[in-house]
Amino acid sequence: MKILVTGASGFVGRHLATTLARRYPLAVLIQCGDTPGHIPLDLTDGTATERLVAEVLPDACIHLAAIAAIGVARAEPDRAWRVNLGGTLALARAIMAHAPHCRLTFASSADCYGASFRAGITLDESHPLAPLNTYAATKAAADLALGAMAAEGLRAVRLRAFNHTGPGQSPDFVVPAFARQVARMAVGLQPPQMQVGDLTPLRDFLDVRDVCAAYAASIDPSIDLPPGLILNIASGRPIRIGDMLHDLMARAGVEADIVADPARLRPTDIPLAAGDATAARRILGWSPVIDWSTTLDDVLADWRQRL
Repeated sequence: MKILVTGASGFVGRHLATTLARRYPLAVLIQCGDTPGHIPLDLTDGTATERLVAEVLPDACIHLAAIAAIGVARAEPDRAWRVNLGGTLALARAIMAHAPHCRLTFASSADCYGASFRAGITLDESHPLAPLNTYAATKAAADLALGAMAAEGLRAVRLRAFNHTGPGQSPDFVVPAFARQVARMAVGLQPPQMQVGDLTPLRDFLDVRDVCAAYAASIDPSIDLPPGLILNIASGRPIRIGDMLHDLMARAGVEADIVADPARLRPTDIPLAAGDATAARRILGWSPVIDWSTTLDDVLADWRQRL
């Protein structure tokens, strides 16, 4: 089996390579990214994308490449639309034209549910997409477009992963942002003042390695998946942001004043975002297995090592 991975140089992509090698040891892994050994690919260049797919003829493709940070997408909306929607369409069209047998797994996002979370309940795949920021809008548009293309023959699977973290993630995201500050305070590089946004929301957190296991399962040729399938990848166990922060501080033996930073507040934040992954358990045989305490320990250790 030939597996094409876009965004292989990113946070999730680096973990995914290990997962795929373990699950499919005889597969040929073609990784697109900007690190040595990866194939450089600008998804906004439709001609280059088509040429690569025609040369590789993948049996499976896991599409991770995206402008994934909400703040970056907000600051560069045109780029986010070109990459997240335009790049996804270019890849899907190339697969339909040259490798119609290929199963395309799209790394969608639970952020696409947006305003639907205001119902205050755990959401399954039947709830409508109602994005509340540029990143979510671009991912939702690509998600819907692939659903339409699946009706025309594209073997697309859409996995809507909820918040996931782990070692190696950028501090643009909340868990590593807190872990970085905690690690800096522990070695005297930052005064004991924790800069935070809103600590009251509850979020459905996963370890990135569990999410990668779901991506890997979604391309298993022994599992028959209908084109256009949508699956939530979630823990179903929301965690309060403030509790996660205090847990990190306790693990590092750090005490600090909590200081609200207006720049870290989101204008459209919602109190609860949690997902129902019953379908993923039933169809893929997937469920998260990594304990949340292990995830926090690993993220904190990662930042200690970086410092």
